[in-house]
Amino acid sequence: MLINKTITFLGAGAMAEAIIAGLVRHQIVKPKQIIATNLRDKEKLTYLETTYGIQTNSNRGEAVSRGDIIILAMKPKHVKEAIEDVQKMTNVQQLFVSVLAGIPTTYIEELLGNKACVIRTMPNTSAKVGESATAISKGTYATDDQVNEVNALFSAVGNVTIVDEQKLDAVTGLAGSGPAYFYFLIEAMEKAAEAAGLTEEEASGLITQTVVGVGKRLQSSSKSSRELYEEVMSPNGTTEAGINVLRERKTQEAMTAAVTKAISRSKELGKVFIKSK
Repeated sequence: MLINKTITFLGAGAMAEAIIAGLVRHQIVKPKQIIATNLRDKEKLTYLETTYGIQTNSNRGEAVSRGDIIILAMKPKHVKEAIEDVQKMTNVQQLFVSVLAGIPTTYIEELLGNKACVIRTMPNTSAKVGESATAISKGTYATDDQVNEVNALFSAVGNVTIVDEQKLDAVTGLAGSGPAYFYFLIEAMEKAAEAAGLTEEEASGLITQTVVGVGKRLQSSSKSSRELYEEVMSPNGTTEAGINVLRERKTQEAMTAAVTKAISRSKELGKVFIKSK
């Protein structure tokens, strides 16, 4: 499906690198089928070319003109500037895939013109190791075949869920931002381990494997998350003592608020960019 496709990344930040790394590592496309371009960070382009063997081009218009699939991966605040800069180099056969938080497909379609085919996605940075949780939804003019193409592309770097676009803000706050929440909590576990006398190496191995085990347990079990943490707890045991502290500190409420705030921010971003046109 992607064997003869050239994929151009318009923007070369962390998300672009995560997807590039996943595509190359899992041999979904050959490195030379990938072109990365950005406006400001030429050192990053050199790094991507050296690390992954892909093509790079500091001329954004030229890079876009060569692509069959254009991944819009710039910072959301730069989307209007970037698309206006390359719009004359686009054509109606191209498929545009957005990984931009909060930006509706209709806004991108209007900037591109020509009834551009746009598919909006929300992957996360776990794409770099082939474990992204990605949601995709099609815009006005995109076809089911193009949805299948994007599904195949992102399935190479994790799991894909097809949703209505109105649900993508929720996906952004939950799965798009989700890895950062876990890394934040892991940092707290690392600090506790250090205070208890474990070395950084010892703590890292134990915490990493614990997280991996939790993920696999969730995947393989039909039990709810509550049932899973309760089965670890013994009356008056160590786990119950720790959970009681988390309850006293209202940790679940804080996490719920964090996800809700991220969802709200995604909606705010969409409104800002629609009004700025």
